[in-house]
Parts: sequence; C-alpha cells; structure tokens
Amino acid sequence: MDKFDVIVIGAGHAGCEAALATARMGFRTVVFTIALDNVALMPCNPSIGGPGKAHLVREIDALGGEMGRNTDYAYMHIRVLNTRKGPAVQALRAQTDRKLYSWRMRQVLEREPNLYLREGCVQDILVRGGKAEGVVLETGEKVTARAVIVATGTYMRSLIHVGEVHYEAGPQAQRTTHGLSRSLEELGFKLARFKTGTPPRANSRSLNYSRMTPLKGEPVSQGFSFRGKLVPKEQVPCWLTYTTKETHAIMSANLHRTALYSGAIVGIGPRYCPSLESKIVQFPDRDSHQVYVEPEGWDTQEVYLAGLSTSLPADVQVELVRSIPGLENVELMRMAYAIEYDCLGPHQLWKTLEARSISGLYFAGQINGSSGYEEAAAQGLMAGINCGLKLKGDPPLILGRDEAYIGVLIDDLVTKTIAEPYRMMTSLAEYRLLLRQDNADRRLAEYGRDLGLLSEEDYDSVQRKWDSVEKEIEALSSWRVTPSEDVNRILAEIGSAPLQHVVSGEELLRRPEMSYRKLAALGWISGVDGDLWDIVETEIKYAGYIRKQERAVERFRKLEARRLPEWLNYEEIAGLSREAQEKLTAVRPESIGQASRIAGGSPADISVLLIYLQQLRGTAQRTSQGVEGGRLE
Repeated sequence: MDKFDVIVIGAGHAGCEAALATARMGFRTVVFTIALDNVALMPCNPSIGGPGKAHLVREIDALGGEMGRNTDYAYMHIRVLNTRKGPAVQALRAQTDRKLYSWRMRQVLEREPNLYLREGCVQDILVRGGKAEGVVLETGEKVTARAVIVATGTYMRSLIHVGEVHYEAGPQAQRTTHGLSRSLEELGFKLARFKTGTPPRANSRSLNYSRMTPLKGEPVSQGFSFRGKLVPKEQVPCWLTYTTKETHAIMSANLHRTALYSGAIVGIGPRYCPSLESKIVQFPDRDSHQVYVEPEGWDTQEVYLAGLSTSLPADVQVELVRSIPGLENVELMRMAYAIEYDCLGPHQLWKTLEARSISGLYFAGQINGSSGYEEAAAQGLMAGINCGLKLKGDPPLILGRDEAYIGVLIDDLVTKTIAEPYRMMTSLAEYRLLLRQDNADRRLAEYGRDLGLLSEEDYDSVQRKWDSVEKEIEALSSWRVTPSEDVNRILAEIGSAPLQHVVSGEELLRRPEMSYRKLAALGWISGVDGDLWDIVETEIKYAGYIRKQERAVERFRKLEARRLPEWLNYEEIAGLSREAQEKLTAVRPESIGQASRIAGGSPADISVLLIYLQQLRGTAQRTSQGVEGGRLE
C-alpha cells in the first residue's frame, strides 16, 4: 500500500496547481486522473483570460503557480480587452492550442520532484477520527496520505444531454464517476446539481471566412506570466459573425426539443454564460447574437463556435449553424451538448478550502460550484498552499478581498449562497482599482517567495521592476515644464490646454488627454522599460482614486478584525432576523465583515451582532476584574 503526504483527486486545472504547490513545498504528492492523456484538458473553449479571469491568472503566477507560464507557451492568439475602458477592467485574453497546453502541463507534472502522476479512478475517501487519511481506487487499491485534495471538476455523476438523447459521460465523452459522490454523501456532505454546456466544433475548411470579420492578435510583450517576456509568434486570427432571424426561428421552432426547456435538465446553469436557447428566450427583441470562430490548435482544422452553446438535437444543430453567415456549408466535427454534474455546497468549507467537518480534506475547482479554468486553478493553488502549510504546522494563507481577486473568489464561494456556477468578474471586486492585472506581482510575490513557490531571482526581479516605477514617478514629479510658445504649440497639437504656469511632468500626465508617450514631444526622456509606461501612467492618473480605495480598505479591515467566536449560537441572539440566524448558522462567519456579505442578512442584523459582541466584551472584562479582585461577578 503506497503512502504519500498528499493525494490530489483530478488532474484538471485545479488538480494540477494543487499538486504542484504541495510538491514544491516539499511534500510527497500523488495526483490521480481518469485519463493521463487529458491532463489540464480544456473541454470547452481553449482560451485563458478576460476580465476578472486574467487577473486571477496573473495572481496565480505571482504566487508561483503554473497557469500563466503554460498559457504563454501554448498561445496562438492574444490581445488586451477593454483598452477603451479604465485600467481596472483591462485584461489579457489568449486563445491557446488545446493539445499543446495539455501536453506541456503534463510534462511539468511528470518532471516535478516529489510529484507522482497516476491514472486511476478514486471511488472512496478514507476518513478515521474525523481526519482524511487516504483513498480507495476502483481497483480496490488503498492509497494513504496525510491529506486529500478533491479537484474532480464536472465528472461526478455527470450526464450529457443532446436534445432527447441523454447518456452518462464526462466532458468530451470521458468517463464519469459515481463512487465519489456516494462517498462524500456518506461522509455527510451536501451535494448540489449544476449544469454547463459547450458549443459545436466545426471543420475550418468548410467555412467561408469572407463573410466574417477578422479579429487579429496583438503584439503583446508581457504575457500572463511575469517571469519572462512573451515569445513573439505569427498569430492566427479569430473571426466574428452573427446569428440571424432564421437562426432564431429555427431555435424557437425546436425549443421544446432542447434538453433545457423539455425539462430533462434539473441542474442550474451559469447566468453569465448562457446557452443560445436561453439568450433567445430571455432577449426576444434581439435580432442577432455574436458568434466567435476560434481555432483549437495549430495542427488541427477544428474550430470552436463560441456563442452557440446549446442542447438541441444533433440534426437541428446542423440546420441552425448553417443559418449563420460564413457557416452555410459547415461540417460539424463535434456536436454541442449540455452536461449536468454533482458539486459541493462551498459553505461547508473554511476559507482555506478545507472541509469544516473533516480535517485534512480539501476541495478545489468546479466541485466547489465555480465555473472556468482560471477560477479552478486559483482554488487549486490555494488549496495546495493551505494543505502544505497545515502539514508544516504553519498558519494558513487567507488572501483578503482587498489583496487579490483570489480572495474575492474564495470569500464569495464560502460566504454567499451559490445558486448557480460562479464566474469571476471585475464587478465582484470592491477594490478593483487596487487589484489590477498589472500589479498582481507587487501584491503577491512576497507570499510566493515566502512559500518557496517563487524563486529569489523572480522575487528580486519584481522588486527591481517596482523600484524603477517609483523612481520614474519621482522623476516626473521633479521634472518641470515651463510655459513657452513651443510648449504650448505642442500641447495644442496634442489637443491639450496651454500652460499658464510651470507644472511638473506628473501634473501634466494627470490630464485626461495626455499620455506617457506624448511627454516625449515635450522633451521627456523615459528612464524605464517601455513595458512599464502604462503602469507609470496608471499610477499617476488614478492616484486620487487609488488613495480613496485605500481608505475604504482601512474601513473594511476594521470590520474584518472584529472576529466572531466559532461557538456563537446565533439562534439565541435576540434581534436577529430568522433568515439571518439560519444563514449565519450555516456559514459560521469568522468576522463581522464576512457576516455582512452573507446573502439574506441586513444592516440591522449586523448592528445587532456588533452590539452583542460589545456586550460579550463587557461581560468578559467585568468577569476578569471580579476574579482579580477576589470575587466573581
């Protein structure tokens, strides 16, 4: 019987990051996967990034995770989204080669010391005395460990729907598992049923690209990883087309045959990534919806039809897709499908992602009710980190909502009611101007270094980068621009108001129409690498807003510092609403701040809690004084 320090169940995006974290922290780790050929599989769109999601990947990289480097290696097309909006929501997005992404991640796992990659299906989790101590494979083999991390994605009791056809399978016709769901239920965990889906894939040679709009990649020098420059490539284009009135008519005529609207699907799907049938039903006045044609790899003709996720029957899918410009003669290589699967109510977890009821048992990824590769990888990394810290006997790493999108993600999962697959978006972060994708290394690299996941060399590189940014800002604040005929002429050409008095370069750059690059026309000589110009400009232009958010963070931290005892009986606290009592009892928040974010609560309930805590503190002080004075009050 093999014995390890850590067992990771699943080698998807969560499992890979979890296993690499514990192995790199010095623990003998084994990761089990249903199929070795599908490590880090991208069963849906082979893309990484986008608003909120790119921020997660940059944070994963700053902590020493692998997703950013893997994406930079496998990208085929990359660009920055939301460039016309503020820096808080600007985000990288890359289309990757699906097979290349999987291949490299498998290589990383296979070559990592302390990490053992094995094919095998876990059926049971072994628990003794309230502590996880191993697993049982379907072969009957027992494998023991000091901790177990469950990262099974959408494979537990998964059910595929294609119109009236339903069959048990995981994504892309892989195996599903029943044993693990049963094992978790026997251990007392409450499972939910969620649903997601994927669009059809087409043969590129059957498409008429002249009827579509090309979306070209961009020359990006800094990819998702801070640890090196992005290697330039001749990028492949993506393409944009639209559904038509005919498309919508076909869908409406066959709506009753979709698994979603026939009643065959009971699981709840993602609101922010709806199927085509949902979009047509919910937005009946829309004449068209966007369809993105995106390549799946360098060496395949298979393309992904983003925006056409559906559970229509196969014959109708062909008819529907051929009603779209450029796809009139489409040859479908894979049919779209919806998939239902078991997941865990994440309120059953601590913020470390360890189960509240069983020591040493962690959960990460889509099993926690989230959606997306990036959300899964972030959870996997944090589960691995906290598992390793616990095995070392060290305090856990809990990232705050003011420190990282990862903190927002995990806090939302364990605190709020997750009624649908959770997707990270920039709107969910209260302090998103502080949590930009360009400063993730500044915020988190020290954690990565201290954990042993980020090398001293990489950490020192981060420090040098931000030292140079600060020196550049200081230099701009010292540089003086004096009004003159030539200066005002240049400003007029730029579209900026003339100077009436001497100003610093920093003051000049705060003007909305002024950019860092335009300062060169006025004689400014940059002292930093061109990749840092946008960061310098952001730090100066948004300095006032950044300070305002920093003050808000100070107020937030005061609420987070007001700890709630684990033993509180909320049902006995007079004045709390019944709903608040139920939600507080279920979530067991660790602080007043976390309690304030529980769905169903109210400001009045928080006021009651604050008063109750004050009363407890007063009682404790009087008791302490009474004991010291030789009497008990």
